This record gives sequence, structure tokens and C-alpha cells, in this order.
Amino acid sequence: MEVIGIEKVRHEDRKEWQRQLEAKICAAVRKEMDISRELSDEEVYDYIDQVILRETARTGVNMKERIRLRESIFNTLRRLDILQDMLEDPEITEIMMNGYDHIFLEKNGRLIPSDKKFASRERYEDLVQQIVSRANRIVNRASPIVDARLPDGSRVNVIMEPVALDGTTMTIRKFADREWNMDKLIEIGSIDEKMAQYFRLLVLARYNIIVSGGTGSGKTTILNLLSDFIPSEERIVTIEDSAELNLRTLPNLVRLETRDANVEGENQITIQDLIRAALRVRPDRIIVGEVRGGEAFPMIQAAMNTGHDGSLSTCHANSCQDAVSRLETMVLMGCEMPLMAIRGQISSAIDIFIHLGRLRDKSRKVLEVAEVVGRQEGEIVLNTLFRFEETGEKEGRLVGEFVLVNSLLHRTKLKLSGHLEEFSRLEGEYLKDV
Repeated sequence: MEVIGIEKVRHEDRKEWQRQLEAKICAAVRKEMDISRELSDEEVYDYIDQVILRETARTGVNMKERIRLRESIFNTLRRLDILQDMLEDPEITEIMMNGYDHIFLEKNGRLIPSDKKFASRERYEDLVQQIVSRANRIVNRASPIVDARLPDGSRVNVIMEPVALDGTTMTIRKFADREWNMDKLIEIGSIDEKMAQYFRLLVLARYNIIVSGGTGSGKTTILNLLSDFIPSEERIVTIEDSAELNLRTLPNLVRLETRDANVEGENQITIQDLIRAALRVRPDRIIVGEVRGGEAFPMIQAAMNTGHDGSLSTCHANSCQDAVSRLETMVLMGCEMPLMAIRGQISSAIDIFIHLGRLRDKSRKVLEVAEVVGRQEGEIVLNTLFRFEETGEKEGRLVGEFVLVNSLLHRTKLKLSGHLEEFSRLEGEYLKDV
């Protein structure tokens, strides 16, 4: 590949010229590296520097561009290629690849196309396999859909051909590297201070809580922050499809993750398997990252109805009432039971639903909190505790307030845990402010 000097390249062709130069240097480094032994990062950088100096000597490339080339080629050889810069950009929250040359980003809550693309389809496919294999997962034409994670906790979904008609897609939901806490959520308006204290008392009193919401609404973030309220002396077991929870404050923690079947279709470990195993390791509480199907039944029956009060989980839903319907459907997927019996299990197992939403200004908020009261005429009855009510817009952002709609009816756990007096005082202050 012949690369002419940059001074002869038209401005509109400069990016393509840079790609050609980078590809040429990368190919030369691969050819010259000693692959008979394990190279350190410093040695790889030395090879890159030598080739860059040689190949750019008469091209008019300045020092800034040489430094960019150095990092970009190192990312290709040792890291995640063009994805590395995207993963390190704090404003990017999701990376969506519809093939090797069509990449879209979610940045500051909005979808935008990226001007970057992989050098080739083969390089893209190699990187997909690299990411999946590091997470001890397998993806191929026989098993074309897989969920995995990056070392920093970012969630990865891959869908290969023939299921993905236009080529392999890979979607990366980045792990939030910011130190999220309740104070931060209060600052950005996702919750208010009294509601945070309300949640703290519910967790301390060992209410079973389900966090519901749509994709990207912040369910995992809230679940992480609710876990910060769990007393440090308790033993916690977490169960996830792909480990995303970051329970920083819990010293006695057992983390469990599912495993896909091997190439022979054997040795799969499901969430149902892990829930049953978790009961044997003496947990005080069980946290299930997300229920999506038949695992809802063992979670409700085995985790929340067998003395492990204070357990937490999440599910996809459009409201608290919809979360109830979703759970009913998921339990039916995992067992053959009459609907009335299922509703009885759910109403006795779950105490609180917290529903999150993503509003039209892209902000994420707690939209509703509801208490499971019981059953009436066969239906599960909810008591709405909180609701977010819009009051207008200011500088393109929605403005509103969190309104305490009703008082909590079931207070036995608060009384038994010794937090009833503090809870009643907090609720009184809320009503007084309203």
C-alpha cells in the first residue's frame, strides 16, 4: 500500500488517507513483532514507535498525529481497537455496531452516528470473538446470541448471522465509571432526599423490593444504591446473567453468574440453578440482577418466601401495575400453577415496587413507588405511595416534584426492625412539606 505525503491530500480525503497510513503501519508492526514470546506493553510500543518514525519520515505528519497513531495502533493490537476511545469517553453511554462499518453512539442521552469504522469485517469479527471468549462465553452460527461483559463491567450483547440478517451486531452498554450515590441522584433530580431516606428505612426493615423500568431507565443503578443501605454484617448472595452489580459496601458477599452450555450443549447453569444453590450458602438476602423468564418462580418461592426478607431484584415493565402482570406471566413460564395460586405467591413475597422511567428530555427518574397490599376479587392490589408529577419545563429540562400519595399500610416489618418511629416521623415531614 503506497501512502503519499499529507501535503498532497485534499482536505475531504484526509480521513481516508489517515486510515490507509494507519493500516499500513499496523500491518508492518504485526509483521515485525517477535510473536515467539509474550511481549510487554512497553515492547509493543517500541515496535510501533520504530515503524511510525520510518513510515512517516517523508509524509509531513506532525507530532500530534504521530501520538494519535501510536495510541490507535496499540489499541488495535492490545486493546479493543476503535472501541477503546469510545469506552473511555465518559459522555458515551452505549455503543451500537450494526456491522463493522456502521456504528452508532448514545451520547448525552441522544443517538448519533460515529465516523469511525473497523479496518475490515474480519477484524470486527475477531474482536467480537475476543470479547466473548474473555467472558468465557461462546458465539457462533449454531449459538448466535450471547450476553457477556467487559472487564470493567460493561454489558455486551452479540447477535450473529444468520439471525442478524445484515451481519453481526454488537451492543455495549457501558458500566458507569462515576461513583454514583444517592446524593448524586438527588442532585440530578432522579429522586429527592426524603424519598432516599424512605428507601433506606424500607431496606433496613427488610422489605422485598422489585425495581421495574424500561431499558436504560437506571434499574441496575438503583439496585446498587439500595444495596448500600444493607447492614455490613449481613451475608448477601447476588445472582446474575452477566455480572453488573457493584456492591461496594458489603464485605460478606457471594457473587454468582450463569454459564452457557458448551459446544456439546451441556453443562449449562441457569439462574434457576443458582437460586437453588444460593439457599445452601446461608444468605441473609438474595439479590437477583434481573428476572426475565421462568426464573421468576424460584426467585419468589425460594428466595422471597423462605425467610430471606429484604431480597431485591429488577424486571422490565412500564409501570408498577405492569410489573405485577409481567411477574405473573414469567412465573407461568417456569411452572404449571393456577393463576390464583401464582398471585397468592407474588402478593405474599413482594412488598414494594419501585418504577423508573426515562422522560422525553432523556432524564431518568423514579416515577412511581407502590406497596403490595394483598388480593381483592382475585387481583393483586397496589397502594401507590409516591408519584412524580410534572409541573413544567425549564431550559429544556422537565421540572416536577415527588408527591407522597398514600401512607404505607403494612408496617409490621418496620415495627419488628425498630424503625417504625423514624419512618412515621419521616412520613409526617413529607406530608407537612406537601
